[in-house]
Amino acid sequence: MTKIPHRLYLTEDQMPRRWYNLRADMKEQPDPLIHPGTHEPLPAEALYPIFCEKLARQETDCTTRYFDIPEPVLDMYKLYRPSPLCRAYNLEKALGTPAKIYYKFEGNNTSGSHKLNSAIAQAYYAKEQGLKGLTTETGAGQWGTALSEACAYFGLDLKVFMVKVSYEQKPYRKAVMQTFGADVTPSPSDTTEAGRAILAHDPTTGGSLGCAISEAVEMAVTHEGYRYVLGSVLNQVLLHQSIIGLESRQAMELLDEYPDIVIGCAGGGSNLGGLIAPFMQDKLLGRTDPRIIAVEPASCPSLTRGRYAYDFCDTGHVTPLARMYTLGNGFMPAPNHAGGLRYHGMSPILSKLYHDGYMEAVAVKQTDVFEAAVQFAKVETILPAPESAHAIRCAIDEALRCKQTGETKTILFGLTGTGYFDMAAYEAYHNGRMRNHVPTDAELAEGFASLPAMA
Repeated sequence: MTKIPHRLYLTEDQMPRRWYNLRADMKEQPDPLIHPGTHEPLPAEALYPIFCEKLARQETDCTTRYFDIPEPVLDMYKLYRPSPLCRAYNLEKALGTPAKIYYKFEGNNTSGSHKLNSAIAQAYYAKEQGLKGLTTETGAGQWGTALSEACAYFGLDLKVFMVKVSYEQKPYRKAVMQTFGADVTPSPSDTTEAGRAILAHDPTTGGSLGCAISEAVEMAVTHEGYRYVLGSVLNQVLLHQSIIGLESRQAMELLDEYPDIVIGCAGGGSNLGGLIAPFMQDKLLGRTDPRIIAVEPASCPSLTRGRYAYDFCDTGHVTPLARMYTLGNGFMPAPNHAGGLRYHGMSPILSKLYHDGYMEAVAVKQTDVFEAAVQFAKVETILPAPESAHAIRCAIDEALRCKQTGETKTILFGLTGTGYFDMAAYEAYHNGRMRNHVPTDAELAEGFASLPAMA
């Protein structure tokens, strides 16, 4: 038997040429986006003022199983894809586990994360439509960085609203975005009606992804030739990110392997949805039955403590309503360092799958996450992003469980990006200044109070 390599790269010719739409194989569809006033489902045409037309159609298409990846998108993908499937031999040895641990590493690009997979697609469709530019939000800065790269590549203007607490914690992310030509504003700001309203309510707020979304959408719809794009949550984003899972399954097939457990960190759902897509397809079609685990921060526990309800995707109430697991659009998460996971809701696709029992969810504390990040870095030599380290924490826990039971399970997790812009967080952990915040029931109740009334 040939020894499994530490890293397996597919060739460019082996890279998937189609994205997979998970909704096509779901037994029950996620509930549609609805108009906040009429509560009627929104057709693709109703989204055209906000999204590029082809992206709006992808957002509402529940039946097309595969979408061809446009050649210009494939050309840019080839700058950093296929990404490696890695066997964590050193971590397995350090844990003394009989489990086999694999991770799909998405950090081999300047954005340092998986976000570029959808950023390229969204920027391409905007360019194809003849738009002038795009607006977006970003938390930790990975999405903003990725989109700034894609917009520079396709010659588009970009305006980014960055969550204020992350803007202050991670100034070098801002510098990278500006290097690629993006205009970066801390959110909430006084440049939009939504931002001014949020600041009037709480002038000291550190912001949230929900706040930044409000400002970005307002900026898009009030400026000719601009559209809004989002780096997570939306159906179209999970579609583009399916390339992660498709490559993973293809690489594991070459190794004659298949995961018993698939693990991904969960904020809005982009990397988790992309990683699990083909494995969830196998599960839905009855081919296999892997455990699929979403890992979220205990400080922002939308799946484990949220409600499955229609809610605004933003704090300023300018977006359509989506049915998802949510803490309420008014929930303001603690300023933890996993900025990309500080979102009040979860992807409607993933929410539906979780609600119907196809996947599990766990919430983990920040110090436990960084403990796992440091352990992983020491043996695997990659400094993981705080978001990714949530998945590492769970993978280590599952591997240790195998050590106790003696089971030889195959574990796959998503290493979504690198943590080289998160050194303030690592420093806080090493100096003992990092604190865990788990919202009380009373704090959650304040967020739930912001849920829209439904007839």
